[in-house]
Amino acid sequence: MSDRPATFVLVHGAWCGGWIWRRVADLLTARGHRVFAPTLTGLADRSHLAGRDVGLSTHVQDVLNMLAWEELRDVVLVGHSYGGMVITGVAEAAPAGVIHALVYLDAFLPENGRSLADYAPLPPVHDGMVSPIPAAPPRTNAADAEWMNRLRTPQPLGTFTEPVRLTDGLDRVASKTYVLAAGYDYGVLGQFAERARIDTAWRYHEFDCGHDVMLARPQETADVLLAAALT
Repeated sequence: MSDRPATFVLVHGAWCGGWIWRRVADLLTARGHRVFAPTLTGLADRSHLAGRDVGLSTHVQDVLNMLAWEELRDVVLVGHSYGGMVITGVAEAAPAGVIHALVYLDAFLPENGRSLADYAPLPPVHDGMVSPIPAAPPRTNAADAEWMNRLRTPQPLGTFTEPVRLTDGLDRVASKTYVLAAGYDYGVLGQFAERARIDTAWRYHEFDCGHDVMLARPQETADVLLAAALT
């Protein structure tokens, strides 16, 4: 990357929206960088678009379209939690030169042909929508839990059950980082963190905090993203 301002695209996790990145986005923009934090179809301010036809591929296309219409290049693409499923699909389909780096923030790092539901049991499903897991310590800071529970929305079931289709997308991105939030029972995410930890093609970090890293450690998160931009 050159010395011009970096461009970051921040993809939220399940039941959330672009709003969850406010703290990190403010830190990055204050330093002169460009930040995009799209809300995926059917969630938050786009919850009116929820439906049974919304799947993982819809969310992948959300990000691909934003990259194309904003004419972005050399992007640091970041996914939190479920957002790891999305950015993996985006890395597979994005044209050369669009993605400079990938950062998985306590996120799913799926294998070809697998969906999120293949890795973790789903919360209750009502009318094709998956209910949010309540935000509470130690996964979420106590001070943020009420705010998160107020803003989160149910998510279309297809986003959890549609598998990702992969060939060499991850291999084509030279800079890859995984951040494990080690301050709670991270369960299924441990397998993804371990894959990254032992792979010399990845940078690996652990933060002693809960799952919502961008809320618990916004400055440290911003620092990791900036480091990814410089590699």
